[in-house]
Amino acid sequence: MKTLRWLLLLLPLGAWAPAPDAQDILDRTTAASSPYYYPNLLLRYRTGDTALTADDYRYLYYGYAYRDEYRPLETNDALDRTLLLASSIDPEKPRVEDLEALLAAGLESLERDPFSPKVLNLLAFAYGALGDEVQEKAYYDRMNKVLATIEASGDGLTERSPRHILMFDHALDLLAAAELVPGKSRIVSRTTEYVPLMAPVQREDRKIKGYYFDFSRIYRHKPEGYTYKRDRTWQFNNLKPREYK
Repeated sequence: MKTLRWLLLLLPLGAWAPAPDAQDILDRTTAASSPYYYPNLLLRYRTGDTALTADDYRYLYYGYAYRDEYRPLETNDALDRTLLLASSIDPEKPRVEDLEALLAAGLESLERDPFSPKVLNLLAFAYGALGDEVQEKAYYDRMNKVLATIEASGDGLTERSPRHILMFDHALDLLAAAELVPGKSRIVSRTTEYVPLMAPVQREDRKIKGYYFDFSRIYRHKPEGYTYKRDRTWQFNNLKPREYK
């Protein structure tokens, strides 16, 4: 039986694209003649099309912010159930009924947040443990390309070059994928948060103490007096990255 592991495709330091251009993304994802027309991109994504490019994912991920179903501050009960189920599963000897319950909850959770790295990862694990290698690899492919899209949006090393996220949890998932342990985040501007690392990491010639993330899309329609409560990340049982040869 397969164990729960993570597949990582991390970009080298400095390999990032310009920050997402809101007007460009809106124009291209709403024009029916565009190769990035959103309904078409989303259909390809949901059917597991591994031919989607880095550009496709850039418009797919950030284009979701202009969809009516993008409601980042609403409670996702299915996500809570997914994480609760995942925490109760023995990754070495998972029961079929638990895996099937995890799939049901995870797929429902994606209806609210189709790009959740931790949920995509858990679905890949569940499909793999059930012997469905096609779906397993398809969900790992989605997860890694979502992570790469966020990572490519900025180096995250300064307030002027943050990584852009659609959900607060996506920032924590990106750090978890890199096996980095976040400390308590703090808001540094109307659009940016800083997430310190519990232990600084050395990257080439610099020591990194934390990363900046742009959350402006999340708070675009923030209710008055709203306080955000973070969900858990996917890290548990000290599991290591999964790699396909």
